[in-house]
Amino acid sequence: MTTAFPTELNYAYGEPQATAVIRQHPEDFQVTENLAFEPDGAGDHVYLYIRKTGENTDWVARQLANFCQVSPREVGYAGKKDRHAITEQWFSVHMPGRSPLTWSLFGGDSIQVLKATKHGRKLRLGSLTGNRFAIRLRNVTDADAVIQRCELVRQGVPNYFGEQRFGHHGGNLVKGAALIKGEYKERQKHKKGMYISAVRSFLFNQVVSARYANAITPMTGDVLMHQGSQSCFVFDAQDATITERLENLEVHLTAPMWGRGRSICTDQAFEWEIAQLDAYQELQSGLENLGLNQERRALRLLPQQLEVTKEADDQLLLSFDLSVGSFATSVLREICQVENAQRGEF
Repeated sequence: MTTAFPTELNYAYGEPQATAVIRQHPEDFQVTENLAFEPDGAGDHVYLYIRKTGENTDWVARQLANFCQVSPREVGYAGKKDRHAITEQWFSVHMPGRSPLTWSLFGGDSIQVLKATKHGRKLRLGSLTGNRFAIRLRNVTDADAVIQRCELVRQGVPNYFGEQRFGHHGGNLVKGAALIKGEYKERQKHKKGMYISAVRSFLFNQVVSARYANAITPMTGDVLMHQGSQSCFVFDAQDATITERLENLEVHLTAPMWGRGRSICTDQAFEWEIAQLDAYQELQSGLENLGLNQERRALRLLPQQLEVTKEADDQLLLSFDLSVGSFATSVLREICQVENAQRGEF
């Protein structure tokens, strides 16, 4: 399993020159979860809004199961959050007929229960509209240049899957490719899914990067997606409004999440996408054989409510909202060259 995969991806506005450091302290990276619904206050599932510092989501879920004396299967959450950060997110615990617990006794210095309520069903993965990020940049070499890049980023960045998807040194991707080629076996279902997802995400990133190597203009047969929606439609060359709608950030071009079935992308755009992935036909066939269906994902990501605060000559605080499934690292890489104090450079 020593396959090498290209890691260089194109930028939307050219490679940034300024550098900065993130994650020197947990409070330098804060994430607040935006749940897709409001717990209704009644039911057998207790919903807990928890702030955690320097702890990963799975570990907190296990501690919660122990505290409530239930199986870990009875604990739910909507998304996994960074460990080296201060994050706020919801958890659910199935506790039918149980007396209320004293939630202030759960956790400690690194975990605090901020709210407790009830709901009728378990919290499931993906039950989010997105997350709010507050990221402090330290040791910024050119604060003015970073602020200028933030203005560009308001117009969108490549919607790349971030390094978290591929694992340390791309380990998830390497294992996923080996699984598809029959060179590696994984018995744990969730790990197998994670490795296969890394392969699919890699192929998507390659198409997006190739698209950003040239002007982002629609081709015949392109598929576009409405901003804030998964609704897609095929580009109509007779529609004179498409260019304006792209510039106004109302719609976005898309790239394939590879799988079986006929792509809704056709003509010139389809042939172009196939050409970009020609070197990975074995991986494409493997994803199809696994039963994954062909899907589309927007190739442009819009950070919402982007704010920049200059805290010192060499220190900035960035705040922005991202939709579910998006990566803050994809925004940061367009703003400056980032060094992660916890692990080295992105």
